[in-house]
Amino acid sequence: MSVVGIDPGTYSFDLFGMEDNREIIVDESINSERVFQHPYILIEALERLMPLDIIIGPSGWGIPLKGIGDITENDIGRMIPLDTNVAVNEGIKNVLLEMKKRRMPTYFTPGVIHLETVPAYRKWNKFDMGTADKVCCVALGIKDQSERLGISFGETSFIYVEMGYGFTATIAIESGKIVDGIGGTNGSIGFLACGGMDAEIAIRLKPPLTQDIVFRGGVRDFVGENIEPADLINFMEAMILLGENLEKDVVSMLVSQPHPREIILSGRLTEHEFIRTELVGRLGKYAHVIKVKKLSQVAKEAACGAYIIGEGLLGGKYHNLVENMGIGGG
Repeated sequence: MSVVGIDPGTYSFDLFGMEDNREIIVDESINSERVFQHPYILIEALERLMPLDIIIGPSGWGIPLKGIGDITENDIGRMIPLDTNVAVNEGIKNVLLEMKKRRMPTYFTPGVIHLETVPAYRKWNKFDMGTADKVCCVALGIKDQSERLGISFGETSFIYVEMGYGFTATIAIESGKIVDGIGGTNGSIGFLACGGMDAEIAIRLKPPLTQDIVFRGGVRDFVGENIEPADLINFMEAMILLGENLEKDVVSMLVSQPHPREIILSGRLTEHEFIRTELVGRLGKYAHVIKVKKLSQVAKEAACGAYIIGEGLLGGKYHNLVENMGIGGG
């Protein structure tokens, strides 16, 4: 059983795969701008691994589980905006079209809003409750907590915080199921992204509006300099802004999941100890805070979670995890 998961991140496209859940066959990261300019880079990396039993492909905002042979132009438009030059979205589109052309054994997976485990009333007036890669991150979180605490997948309970290079998302998990979520364009400010935007600001922006607006206005722009996440240690107000925004989202998730066993952190920003320390200080009063344990050395958490979902869809070790999450519609 050979499985590969792909994480289409703002900063990088990551691949993680294993054979028979024992041997790592790929653990790689490719800059997103390179994928945008040369989609064959990622395709060729996959071709070298063939034959594969399943690939969990770059799903953008997500769609209900669907194989690449059944993907339509409408599905692509639901996963990513088609009228944008945003590198990550162009990269996703080019890659999935080439994957379809080559008939790679690829499946695309849901975002939070597509899951039946989330009550319908919580989806009202929502679009981004957590993209497909964030659902993959949660799969890794369920595996991690289950193994650390010696409990079943169905007994896991936590709030998951994913702080990527671009966006921040917060998701509530109860009984191993996602029950609510706040996506990166709907909630907390990110390193690059503005997060949830005041509608009064939105209606005053000059048209035509394109999707690249959501990649601006984050803490990097707040500082007003060309910085990287490691530089935030020198900007106290930016750290307060980041931490306070995130804490508000976590507290709001406590309405939907009032008794989490833990708050689990992941994402590129949480690789920095000073950011983790800030978050533990803020969030530790609500639950024990811990960083998720990856399967990889290189690839990000979402790629590991995508692998877990693929392995589970094939009926492997994580079948019950994926079935309980309702990713296959069950």
